[in-house]
This record gives sequence, structure tokens and C-alpha cells, in this order.
Amino acid sequence: MDAPAFAATLCPLCGRPNRCAMELERETGVKQQACWCTQVAFGAELLARVPAEAQRRACICPACARGGPTA
Repeated sequence: MDAPAFAATLCPLCGRPNRCAMELERETGVKQQACWCTQVAFGAELLARVPAEAQRRACICPACARGGPTA
């Protein structure tokens, strides 16, 4: 089986770490506080920029969620 073209711990828009607490908990087994992303509304336009293979699989980073520049 081929590896996915994305990493769940990296932003699918810019490639920087997304700081997803849910993914960190999945990887380490260590209980985390609620993820920052549960407190943010992601607009449809922003979500539409996420590549299909990463949709609902990799979190957008805080900078991209704020509308910051993407790499």
C-alpha cells in the first residue's frame, strides 16, 4: 500500500506543523487538552483549498486558519 501524499501532523496548505492535539494524542497515547481547532470556524473557501487526499485527514495550521500566507 502506498503512503499518503500528506502527513496528518502537517498543514495540507503550507506544510508546517499543524499543532493538532488530537493527532498528537493518537500518536503518543498521551491525553491532550482540547485542540485549538475546535475553537475556530474554518470557512468553506479555506477548506476548498485542501487537497482531496488530505480532506478530513489533516488539520490546517493556525497561521493558515487565520488567513496567513501559505508556503
